[in-house]
Amino acid sequence: MSSSYLPATTDSIAQALEAKTPAESISILYRVLESPSSSSEALRIKEQAITNLSDLLRQENRAEDLRNLLTQLRPFFNLIPKAKTAKIVRGIIDAVAKIPDTSDLQISLCKEMVQWTRAEKRTFLRQRVEARLAALLMESKEYSEALTLLSGLIKEVRRLDDKLLLVDIDLLESKLHFSLRNLPKAKASLTAARTAANAIYVPPAQQGTIDLQSGILHAEEKDYKTAYSYFFEAFEAFNALEDPRAVFSLKYMLLCKIMVNQADDVAGIISSKAGLQYVGPELDAMKAVADAYSKRSLKLFETALRDFRAQLEEDPIVHRHLSSLYDTLLEQNLCRLIEPFSRVEIAHIAELIELPVDHVEKKLSQMILDKKFAGTLDQGAGCLVIFDDPKTDAIFPATLETISNVGKVVDSLYVRSAKIMA
Repeated sequence: MSSSYLPATTDSIAQALEAKTPAESISILYRVLESPSSSSEALRIKEQAITNLSDLLRQENRAEDLRNLLTQLRPFFNLIPKAKTAKIVRGIIDAVAKIPDTSDLQISLCKEMVQWTRAEKRTFLRQRVEARLAALLMESKEYSEALTLLSGLIKEVRRLDDKLLLVDIDLLESKLHFSLRNLPKAKASLTAARTAANAIYVPPAQQGTIDLQSGILHAEEKDYKTAYSYFFEAFEAFNALEDPRAVFSLKYMLLCKIMVNQADDVAGIISSKAGLQYVGPELDAMKAVADAYSKRSLKLFETALRDFRAQLEEDPIVHRHLSSLYDTLLEQNLCRLIEPFSRVEIAHIAELIELPVDHVEKKLSQMILDKKFAGTLDQGAGCLVIFDDPKTDAIFPATLETISNVGKVVDSLYVRSAKIMA
């Protein structure tokens, strides 16, 4: 950085824009920030310089320089309104967030800014930085620290009745409790977020986030039809904003279709006008799962898991439902294989389905106990015996109805005789 400053004028900004290399532009903008002038025009030019500088540093992946810039600007923050300070600070933190592999740096930066805002008594900014810090801690799986931070922050924000921030914090708390597998508290926090959101205007992106979280919680409770409607609402909101989360909302919509035995609808949704915009590995993964489910093929399902590991098993939301989907597919596959038989060797079924014999035997016994089909395991002979579907004999319901009617008559006669005796 040069020791000689440049005047904070539009010409200096233009000079930075016309520079041949990003490094030269960055150098010029740093020199503009060193200008001692504090007139209203100079301050406005410096704000523009800060915006341009943070964009350039982000493009050059210079995260540490962004952090140092935030420290360097502290004297400047005393000259401008607090609202503009908050905008600049959050903008620089967002710029750092867009640089890959900077999670630890972001946490460190947020902690530094929290200390500074406490010292400067900038409550509005501190609360927002603390909310951002809690989100970063949750992403780093430091759940206890994030929960401690949120519990104190949420009480403070409720006292101030800052509903827009309250929506953010309640939503974050819901995600945190969901990560900790505490569904009742996750639902309670989401309800609180919805209540706060109903009292104010909520930006479409925030409303989409609320709907997305609602869909995730309903899917966790196996209410896939309701979850689908929430994911659809979230998808429409994110799609209109061209938010990258739209593809995940669409992916979870397809998951819900598969889970309610409507896997045939998946191809139609993907080939729709909205779906075609997001064709890629995420949707290809769900299409592969849907094909395997439609064909009741466990082998195709395992191939899909292997080919799309990043999109399926490494997605925490989809991964939660894969085991139940695997069980369903395994049951359907076994049912398909035993359909032609009245008696079949377990080893033969295991060979057809390409799974270990003990695994198949255990699953068949579980299906018999769950009344998925009528049969018994002859373990001595190593065979499965399948019974014909038992036909309900109509005489039993009729007999029960007759006995019930006789009981009513006897009760009626008893009441009448009791009145006569009285």
